[in-house]
Amino acid sequence: MIMGVAERKEREKLQMKVLIKNAALKLFLRDGIAGTSIRSIAGEIKYSPATIYLYYRDKDELLYEVQADAYLRLLEAFRQHADSTLPLERLRQICVTYISFGLANPELYDLMFIMRSPMNVDEKIHRTNGGDSLAYLADCLSDCILENLLTIDDLQTAVLQVWSTAHGLVSLDLRRRLNHMSITHEEIPGMLLSSIENYVRSITR
Repeated sequence: MIMGVAERKEREKLQMKVLIKNAALKLFLRDGIAGTSIRSIAGEIKYSPATIYLYYRDKDELLYEVQADAYLRLLEAFRQHADSTLPLERLRQICVTYISFGLANPELYDLMFIMRSPMNVDEKIHRTNGGDSLAYLADCLSDCILENLLTIDDLQTAVLQVWSTAHGLVSLDLRRRLNHMSITHEEIPGMLLSSIENYVRSITR
């Protein structure tokens, strides 16, 4: 089938956006958000900064899309590894998958959950970034509460407690705070996974 002009232009636009986002992700991870500029991203792909501005209003808008792609990767990990039909088992799988994702992708996790969020993106749009991943957890917790499986009866409280516990464990490792404990670095992943599994058991009825 012959591709029309409009269709070809749309495909070229999408390809350019992927090129820009890949370059931005590389520089965000390597140099940090403050150390990355539209000019440096343009230099990475051998285009002028004006080209970047044809697709993105500013660095914050680009950061928002880069983070959105990362949240999609986490959601796909949930769908692949946390699919039990039993709510409590699925909750355990979600927690283990979250920690495993963070430990396997430390720089990306830092970009998603520790570096600042984009400041100049419309607030209504901003709240949707990562929303599907959080909804995956919320839906599971809702099932647990409906079946009276958790000691937590309020859904938002449950989401906050589970998420903050998993995030805290990953963040402690990423910031090397676990070095103060009498464990080797090789023991840390197993310890974190065991900790989150024990936490899930502690909040079950």
